[in-house]
Amino acid sequence: MNKLSRLAGLIDTVNEAVGRAVAWLALFMVLTQFVVVLMRYIFGVGSVWAQESIVYMHGTLFMLAAGYTLLHNGHVRVDLFYRSSSPAFKACVDLCGTVLLLWPVCVLIFYVGLPYVESAWSVREGSRETSGIQGVYLLKSVILVFVVLLALQGLSTVIHSLRILAGIEKPVEEASPLL
Repeated sequence: MNKLSRLAGLIDTVNEAVGRAVAWLALFMVLTQFVVVLMRYIFGVGSVWAQESIVYMHGTLFMLAAGYTLLHNGHVRVDLFYRSSSPAFKACVDLCGTVLLLWPVCVLIFYVGLPYVESAWSVREGSRETSGIQGVYLLKSVILVFVVLLALQGLSTVIHSLRILAGIEKPVEEASPLL
């Protein structure tokens, strides 16, 4: 196994671990929302902190699971031609899509997001609500982590695509659609 293959495997492992870890936020979001509703409508007690925590969990879940979703081919794509195409054609589409679309978008988001995150950190930006979560700067930092994980998964996709085109690697079987 060469160095690029090991690198792709390491990236895949990282995004798999991150995706599985943040998936638990979905359960915590539901439980927290249940508690917020119960507290408000049964006990007449509101909690800004609890309500904001749901937003934090939601944002973190979707941002950090993007690399995991790409790893498992879960992102939306026009499947009209792709699904029935040869592995070589799919590898070409994945390669071109990553280099021409994914990476430029990642660079743009990082370029625009970095000053935004730096600004939030410089003032330790917090909630506008007194009893809210005083860690908005931490939530905004997730934008940069999102871009890095997604760009790295793109690198893994490029490596796998090149290995498929070279005949070194067999394509991973995709899960059949539920419908």
